[in-house]
Amino acid sequence: MWISEVFGSIQGEGLYSGTPSAFVRTSGCNLRCWFCDTPETSWRPRGTHREWETLVEDVEALGCPHVVVTGGEPMLQPGVVPLTRALSERGFVVTIETAGTVDAEVTADLMSISPKLGNSTPIDDPVWKSRHEANRDAPQVIRRWLEAFDYQLKFVVDQPDDVLEIDRYVERFAGVEAGRIWLMPQAVTGEQIAERASWIREAAESRGWRVSPRLHIELWGNRPGT
Repeated sequence: MWISEVFGSIQGEGLYSGTPSAFVRTSGCNLRCWFCDTPETSWRPRGTHREWETLVEDVEALGCPHVVVTGGEPMLQPGVVPLTRALSERGFVVTIETAGTVDAEVTADLMSISPKLGNSTPIDDPVWKSRHEANRDAPQVIRRWLEAFDYQLKFVVDQPDDVLEIDRYVERFAGVEAGRIWLMPQAVTGEQIAERASWIREAAESRGWRVSPRLHIELWGNRPGT
């Protein structure tokens, strides 16, 4: 597996926000969101090749009962299948953070899906603009995961009009519970989070959705290992 970093921190987003967690961050992504907060795993991918068994050892050494497998896009790594199975067999609560574009027979207690809206497309890079648009929406993958896993849908919102796109997106998937939909501000600083807080909260409350914090950014800023 191509691994960017393994570290202990708190889960900053979604259902388990505030929970001490071990993070396994893979490197490499099939998308190129212009606002990516981990460019070292996408636009400028870096990392080392590791056997998945050694990652289990690292996670066990951190002593956190929750494990977050994230990226980049972890589903691109073949080793994610035996890794998540082994972590689950050892009693860890496993969350997988994914954009929902690549399927794999993984094991997870929570599938944390962050579908990419039109607001994510990199307009200044013609090559990646085309690739990104071709790959960012995979409804067949989303449908399988909604049926197979406990899930949350986290949408990165940048402008109020993004919420209308989420309305249209969710309509395609029957049975999605409003309480499993989270709005998350596009931000890399605490100031940016605060700027978007009021209208995001209003949009979420009017629909029965939830607002995700970004605790790691508020506490430590946007940097690796947090």
